Amino acid sequence: MNNKINILLAEDDKNLGTILKTYLEAKGFNVHLCEDGEKALDFFSANQNIEFCILDVMMPKKDGFYVAKEIRKSDKTIPILFLTAKSLEKDKLKGFQIGADDYMTKPFSMDELLVRVQAILRRVEPLRKDVDSYKIGTMTFDVTRQILHFGEREQKLTSKESALLTLLCENKNSVLDRSKALLKIWNDDSYFNARSMDVYITKLRKYLKADPSVELINVHGIGFKLIAED
Repeated sequence: MNNKINILLAEDDKNLGTILKTYLEAKGFNVHLCEDGEKALDFFSANQNIEFCILDVMMPKKDGFYVAKEIRKSDKTIPILFLTAKSLEKDKLKGFQIGADDYMTKPFSMDELLVRVQAILRRVEPLRKDVDSYKIGTMTFDVTRQILHFGEREQKLTSKESALLTLLCENKNSVLDRSKALLKIWNDDSYFNARSMDVYITKLRKYLKADPSVELINVHGIGFKLIAED
């Protein structure tokens, strides 16, 4: 990579943390390793150049979910990847509700981690470089900055929210196929990823209520439709 991405890695298992740090640095990333959630939050607050977060869920002092919630208060768009020994669906959904971009269950391979990190980084780039913004009724969606503007207010979006809204805008007033969206954004149309996408659709629907004339509806068995005046 020509420009090294700065990664905050929070992992309390010293052996795993060291292995991950060494591997990712060998692949061209800058990695700062923190051994607990409290140190991770302190480091994030003191450093404005962090561009990616990899957070273990079960950590002393402050767990990964808490750390992610605090990070999201100040940065709605930074990619977050959770690492966890938990495999329960409710725990994964909780992670996505907080605003995670991906979720890996231990044990995992280093190569899979790298592929997932690279996939997330590709998603956070503007999905349509030839389109900087979209009009959605009276609202404006700034694709590059990942911000939805309505009146004097604005809503910062996570990278997955932004990617999904971009697809909806590209297919405005037409049906966006569910499988197409899953493969485009999640790279997999599994049941679990479909449940995760439903969480993001619910969030987008809440944001879009700022304009009562705009609708985001489910098309049963097919996908979703963003209805708005051109």
